Amino acid sequence: MGDDRGVSPAAVLLAFLSGAALGAVAGLLLAPQPGRESREQLRRYARRTEETLRDLAGKAGETFEEVVEKGRDFVEAKKSVLKEAFEAGREAMKRERERLSGETKS
Repeated sequence: MGDDRGVSPAAVLLAFLSGAALGAVAGLLLAPQPGRESREQLRRYARRTEETLRDLAGKAGETFEEVVEKGRDFVEAKKSVLKEAFEAGREAMKRERERLSGETKS
C-alpha cells in the first residue's frame, strides 16, 4: 500500500497527527494565559485526540478486515479457475493417450 518511495499512508497519517499534536502543545505553552487554563485546554485537546485516534483505529481495523476478505475471495476465485484448468488439462491428456494408444494398435 506504500507509494514509490516506500512510505505508507499510515506513516504519513501518524506524522501528520504527531505534528499537529506538537504544534498544539507548543501553542498552548507559549500562549499568554494562566497555567491552570493551559492545563485544562491540554486535557480537552488530549481527550479529543484520544477519541479521534480510537475512531481512526476502528476504521483502520474495519478496512483491514474488508481487504483481508477481498483477498480471500480473490484467492478462492483463482483457486477455482486453476482447478478447472488442471482438470481440463488432465482430461485432454487422457483423451490424447487414448487416441495414441488406439493408433498404435491399428
